[in-house]
Amino acid sequence: MKFAFAAVVAVVGLCISTAAMADGAQDMGAGAMNRGGPYDFKGGQAIYTNVCQGCHMPDAKGAVGAGMYPALAKNEKLETAGYPVAVITHGQKAMPSFGTLLNDQQVADVVNYIRTNFGNKYKDKVKPEDVKAQR
Repeated sequence: MKFAFAAVVAVVGLCISTAAMADGAQDMGAGAMNRGGPYDFKGGQAIYTNVCQGCHMPDAKGAVGAGMYPALAKNEKLETAGYPVAVITHGQKAMPSFGTLLNDQQVADVVNYIRTNFGNKYKDKVKPEDVKAQR
């Protein structure tokens, strides 16, 4: 019983510290990820901070815990721009679809952000038209 309580305290502490690391993130409130869309975040960094980093972490190195959240940092799968567009809009395995929560511009912005940050250096840009073609 002591172990279970300690585990709960550790998880709550981790959640609080992760939330505190989200510098400049908007407070989305309890259950925000379960709310209907669309989200109104503007720019790739804001979308990553408010939507993606909760699972993929602020440094995009991913996490393992209740599930496995893949690293986006230095990720060769991001080389083909269509791959992250498809995963974000349609979901994959345990990752939910964000296609109804983010518009074409937002998906393009966050894909361009993760493909040019976190040690990724893929310079070809995704346009909203590219996202629309995958919906």
